[in-house]
Amino acid sequence: MNTYFPEIKKNFGFGMMRLPMVGEKVDLEQTARMVDAFLAAGFNYFDTAHPYIQGQSETALRECLTRRYPRESYVLADKLSPNCFKTREDIRPLFEKQLECCGVTYFDFYLIHANSEKRHEFYTATGAYDVAQELKAEGKIRHVGMSFHDTAEVLDKILTDRPELEFVQLQFNYADYEDPRVQSKACYDVCRRHGKPVIVMEPVKGGSLVDLPPKALEMMTEYSAAGYAIRYAASFEGIFMVLSGMSDMAQVDDNIATMGAFKPLSQEEHHMIDRVRTLYQAQHRVPCTACRYCTDGCPAGIPIPDVFAAFNDKRQEKEGADAAYAALEQPASACVGCGQCETVCPQHLQIRALLEAVAKVME
Repeated sequence: MNTYFPEIKKNFGFGMMRLPMVGEKVDLEQTARMVDAFLAAGFNYFDTAHPYIQGQSETALRECLTRRYPRESYVLADKLSPNCFKTREDIRPLFEKQLECCGVTYFDFYLIHANSEKRHEFYTATGAYDVAQELKAEGKIRHVGMSFHDTAEVLDKILTDRPELEFVQLQFNYADYEDPRVQSKACYDVCRRHGKPVIVMEPVKGGSLVDLPPKALEMMTEYSAAGYAIRYAASFEGIFMVLSGMSDMAQVDDNIATMGAFKPLSQEEHHMIDRVRTLYQAQHRVPCTACRYCTDGCPAGIPIPDVFAAFNDKRQEKEGADAAYAALEQPASACVGCGQCETVCPQHLQIRALLEAVAKVME
């Protein structure tokens, strides 16, 4: 049972942003099997958002979870996403639509989504924080918090302005722990000072902490690369939930084996992770987590995460990198330089400059 929120059975959650696909549609049959295995192993926390998978995540959750299991058997988190509303009057209709899409009458956890300095201003101006508290008072939300992508200084300001927020969801992994762009450690420290428990997102950094150099993988003998990354995040005090976006049954099985009987990292394992981090950073990868926030508004239709994936494979001299790049609908050189992608990138990447670099190498 969770120390902070007793309704949560274990400190590991199913992030429904990277579900298995058949073409452009979620593979509901495989997703249902994954949900079944997850619940059967004693886990009960599920995380979704209205924009995930072009709007399919919530409805897939309804078909694979909420229509098939009693409400008390799972804990559900959803989010108020900034690209889904413009005014205060839009929020309640959006919220009711989310309940309908998920097939529930309330959310256990509701997050002010992807908060930052500019979005804090937007959420304040539109009354988003206040409406969320009203919905909580009405019993339609049990706990209100936020997910966050900005500096520790901004996080401190938001938590000072909005002490009613009960928890914070942060990107947190061993590659980003001291990265000056992501500021995982600094943001975690702010949460500790404010007494806010933490949910971890991107513990495996969009899967990139699985695709490690051979020397790094040789050090990982007892658990998988993903397992070590998830255990690293879960080993910190004040972290009550680690999310993993799982896309096939093998990932579910591996995560269940890792977190079914969770063991914090030992001192020796921490030293090993330090060595792995050094090897990982030496690869000079584009640190894209494939969240795809950048693709929805791209006027050129560039599949930016896929571009970077092919480029990273090329740098590591993997077979098929050129073919994968050639098969993309739009190349990096199609970029028109509008910069909208950079305004929504949680990794704060200079995407336009990176696309130029990719075009020079791949084209």
